[in-house]
This record gives sequence, structure tokens and C-alpha cells, in this order.
Amino acid sequence: MVVRFKKLNPNAVTPSYAKAGDAGLDLTAISMQIVDNITYGYVEYGTGIAVEIPQGYVGLIYPRSSISNTGMMLSNSVGVIDSGYRGEIKFRFKWISNTSMYNLGDRIGQLVIMPYPTIQMEEVLELSSSERGAEGFGSSGS
Repeated sequence: MVVRFKKLNPNAVTPSYAKAGDAGLDLTAISMQIVDNITYGYVEYGTGIAVEIPQGYVGLIYPRSSISNTGMMLSNSVGVIDSGYRGEIKFRFKWISNTSMYNLGDRIGQLVIMPYPTIQMEEVLELSSSERGAEGFGSSGS
């Protein structure tokens, strides 16, 4: 599959797979903005990359496993890039002061592109029964 992308900044790094068989294309930080206030602090990294996700597909933005070496957490857990979005891919991380952060030039996240079905919702009065039923939040024993 060919996915078109645009470098919005000449310093942007072309998204690429680190190894054959990887699911996610690595994305690199080229800009950083720190917002630190009492109620909500975060650091936002820009990639300088915009993509054209094909119709019927979604781009999912995940942190890399290296995030465990920092004091950060991706603010929205998983980012969603819809096929109509043409803006810059950015990562916003919550952070704890005095902890390690990514530097400009670091690979900060990954893009996974997947097909998705178009769902038609049907309201009903009753749902079918299942072994699990309405039990949630750890009810499966793990």
C-alpha cells in the first residue's frame, strides 16, 4: 500500500520501519513545546509530517516502548488520524517535572495504518446472552 505524506518542515524525517516485519512506522520529533501550569502540564512534539490516510483506513498513533525510559505518558493513550485529516502529526505527552523527556531528533512514536469497517448501529430492546454477560473491570479473573 502506498500512503502519501508531506514534509511540512525541511527537517522532518520520513516515517520508516526500524526493522522488517514491524507494524509501526517510527516518527521523529523535530519541534517541542512545553506547557507547564498548575492544572495541566504537558510537552507537545511535532513531527513536521502530514499524511493522506486512504479512505477506509485509520492511522493509529502509539508511543514507542522507549517511553518507559521517560517520565511521560501519551495524553490520549492512542491517537486517531482519520482519512480526512491533513495536518501535522503531533504527540502530546503528560509529564512529571524533573523526569527524562525525549529530545529533538528522537523517535517519539509510531504510526500504524489499519483498515476499519463502516459500522451501522441497530438499537434493540435486548442483547444476546454471553458467558461473560455484563461483568467488567477484571471480572475475567486477570
